[in-house]
Amino acid sequence: MPRPVHFEIHATDPQQAVTFYEQVFGWKIEQWGDQPYWLITTGDTSPGIDGGLVPRRGPAPAADAPVSSFVNTIDVADLDATLAAIGRAGGTVALAKHAVPRIGWLAYFKDVDNNLFGVMQPDEQAG
Repeated sequence: MPRPVHFEIHATDPQQAVTFYEQVFGWKIEQWGDQPYWLITTGDTSPGIDGGLVPRRGPAPAADAPVSSFVNTIDVADLDATLAAIGRAGGTVALAKHAVPRIGWLAYFKDVDNNLFGVMQPDEQAG
């Protein structure tokens, strides 16, 4: 059964967000090489998932939006099959399939209530 394996925080000012989450939660946040992406380690041994921080692609959520949140990414064996299933179930593509070098294939979708989520197919050859 596919499970959430990663979360992403989309930030207008990534460095400001890094500072915030390090100060508030003590998370370890490190830039991934020279990529505009930061890896987030949320703990050592307790249950939970780790994540990442990425520059926002578009405007920040409105201050009065009832919900704006981190994007959870779900691990799947076949992204293309999942994309087709999402479409059949009434979901839509928010950000098309693209390579995350040496990690896999990622796309963002909206469910039938416009909730955003990511889907990742692991593939070390991606990129």
